[in-house]
Amino acid sequence: MFELKKIVSAFLMPLPAMLIIGVIGLLLLWFTRRKGLASAFISFAFLGIFLLSFQPIATSLLRPLEKAYPPYVPAGKAVEYVMVLGSGHVIDSAMPMTSQLSRTSLMRLNEGIRIHRLFPGSKLILSGYGGGSATSQARMMAKVALALGVNKNDILLLETAKDTWEEAFQAKSVVGDSKLVLVTSASHMTRAMAEFHDVGLNPTAAPTNFLASNKIKQPWDRYQPQSSYLEQSERYWHETMGRWWRSVRHYINDSHTEVNAS
Repeated sequence: MFELKKIVSAFLMPLPAMLIIGVIGLLLLWFTRRKGLASAFISFAFLGIFLLSFQPIATSLLRPLEKAYPPYVPAGKAVEYVMVLGSGHVIDSAMPMTSQLSRTSLMRLNEGIRIHRLFPGSKLILSGYGGGSATSQARMMAKVALALGVNKNDILLLETAKDTWEEAFQAKSVVGDSKLVLVTSASHMTRAMAEFHDVGLNPTAAPTNFLASNKIKQPWDRYQPQSSYLEQSERYWHETMGRWWRSVRHYINDSHTEVNAS
């Protein structure tokens, strides 16, 4: 189910979806006489890519998600656990280990280490499975954390969690009722907090990796379509699909519970 979810969602992301629509338009243009329909498909694909790469649109989509939780500020209460959610890596000895983490993972880890150092004695929980690699996301982040000076005894690994729900479920068995700070991307924080609440945890949010800013003043940056703005649209759509999937999962689980009860 997890692999099917990933494959389907990959093709539904904005760029692949628009390219597929464009290819359908080209096939109609080349192999049929339905020139009007072909032009509509191709025009829709090009216009869609342009609009989703346009800063005023991309930022207006993503920014409300990223503003749901403010950046973390210590409240004076002792924190026992700081958990960093994983987000991709590669194993390539030609790269320094910091480059083997995805940009998102590295930013999450940096914020996690920053907060961990604010609370001596706290434990740094790193999560994420291998994703086809012999080294898990959690272990790769741990290698970088050790290189950045984190004490090995302060690191806990959750190496089999494939998605946010599994990360929350596994964290529950480790954290219990202790004080937890949750670190993930700002765009992902709303869904992550909901998943952790579902398993009975009430973490403090520490969003990072903010992408959407409305402070861009230069018109050549603001109104020029760019891949960085397309990424913002993709993050928004990824989270939208994640919320839909979470609703479907809850519906399936509730239906299964009702069947068993009857």
